[in-house]
Amino acid sequence: MMRITNRTGRGALLACVLAACGALAGCATVKPYEKEHLADHLMTNPMEEMAAMHELKWLEAREGSTGGVGGTGGGCACK
Repeated sequence: MMRITNRTGRGALLACVLAACGALAGCATVKPYEKEHLADHLMTNPMEEMAAMHELKWLEAREGSTGGVGGTGGGCACK
């Protein structure tokens, strides 16, 4: 049976306290109107933007209409 010494117990306690402090340091409450200041253009993925534009294009072509997000079109997907 292994005996836990006082020195080992303090080290484990210190590690637990440091882990708890590290976990709680990242917590913050952000109001909805403050979120615009946290959004950074560098955090966006260009591939996701391209995929969203592609999806919007085929949705407009499928629906036969455009509008609400950009210019007008005839429904033939030839802007």
